[in-house]
Amino acid sequence: MASYHPLHLVTVFLCLFGVSLAQLSTSFYSTSCPQVASIVKKVVVDAIEKETRMGASLLRLHFHDCFVNGCDGSILLDDTPSSTGEKSATPNLNSVRGFDVVDKIKSAVEKACPGVVSCADILTMAAHESVVALGGPSWGVLLGRRDSKTASQNAANSNIPPPTSSLSNLISKFSTKGLSAKDLVALSGSHTVGVARCTVFRNRIYNDTNIDSTFARKLQNKCPVVGRNHTLSRLDASTPKHFDNCYYRNLLSQKGLIHSDQELMNGTATATFVKKYVSHPSAFFQDFATAMVKMGNIGPLTGKSGEVRRNCRKAN
Repeated sequence: MASYHPLHLVTVFLCLFGVSLAQLSTSFYSTSCPQVASIVKKVVVDAIEKETRMGASLLRLHFHDCFVNGCDGSILLDDTPSSTGEKSATPNLNSVRGFDVVDKIKSAVEKACPGVVSCADILTMAAHESVVALGGPSWGVLLGRRDSKTASQNAANSNIPPPTSSLSNLISKFSTKGLSAKDLVALSGSHTVGVARCTVFRNRIYNDTNIDSTFARKLQNKCPVVGRNHTLSRLDASTPKHFDNCYYRNLLSQKGLIHSDQELMNGTATATFVKKYVSHPSAFFQDFATAMVKMGNIGPLTGKSGEVRRNCRKAN
């Protein structure tokens, strides 16, 4: 049976951040739902075996959840007659996916441990299992989050960095969430897997100057100035189905697909980290794992706050 065990990096974080991280624990469900890790892993691995892209989608769901009022599962809430949620926000509309996989996980977990495991924690575990399944690092997953009863479309529109972001905007958005420039570069490495729509990278391939000309022309054949808005292109054309450091190699050769990705080369500090991760993939894995732990601790609801949803798509 798979299980989450404390790793050295988690111990370090507990020492550094004390009370805030102490609310979450790698052993939170050890007695109330000891099989939860193996359940999540099975559903995620099965989904990725059917469609590799799903791993990137589940990882992105976690990111887009945490950046909007904390890691509280709010992105999973459907719209209601009285409330417009985050799914229809500009960064998410026709873009975020994987909700059906989360539903499958929740259903399986509810059968094993009714009313125990939050949807926010399911998102966190699913992101971890996705990275591992695609060949990336593992880390001690801190658990104990509870679910929000509400969602915020406005917060999603304002808090999630758009693909057109400048480096200064990226650094500012991440800093607001307690994440450093180093965390920004490490977490951006998740773009070593997944795809983007033509509408996301069109402006870059026609207007940016810091782009390889051959790379741009090849993409222009797929993504014309007008039309084919939903044509997909791989974020990392080198090894699109494997979690590795090729994303950073692409940035060095001006082959970042998204404007905000290539922006990492426009700052001394961020470019230094990019070059480091090219030369030392193990450093990328370590820093990515550390940053994921930090991101997963953005504003969690704990204790008696929030609730444990029975259905991830709606409040109880």
